[in-house]
Amino acid sequence: QVQLVESGGGLVQAGGSLRLSCAFSGGTFSRYMMGWFRQSLGKEREFVAAITWSGGSVYYADSVKGRFTISRDNAKNTVYLQMNSLKPEDTAVYYCAAAPNGKWYSSRDAYVYWGQGTQVTVSS
Repeated sequence: QVQLVESGGGLVQAGGSLRLSCAFSGGTFSRYMMGWFRQSLGKEREFVAAITWSGGSVYYADSVKGRFTISRDNAKNTVYLQMNSLKPEDTAVYYCAAAPNGKWYSSRDAYVYWGQGTQVTVSS
């Protein structure tokens, strides 16, 4: 059974940076596209970023483009989200997710495995 475990969340001031990690186990990492989603209080879970199995293609929500970078290390079965120039509106629980290769990257329904989430809080 595939398991995803996020780490790296925390409290940071506006303008600061955080790096989230997501460790994948229980399956073949390279068979999955990996994504990051986030959910803030009272809002639906939204797409943040995704990366294909080879890392050859990456996708971002407009709200994070130019500030966040998704990457993966297939040798370590880990996906990362580097978050720079953080804003208070980036405050949310961030979830790592895995989708079979070929699925539409921004659709929550494409992702079959989810982590438990890690809290990111950006103070103004």
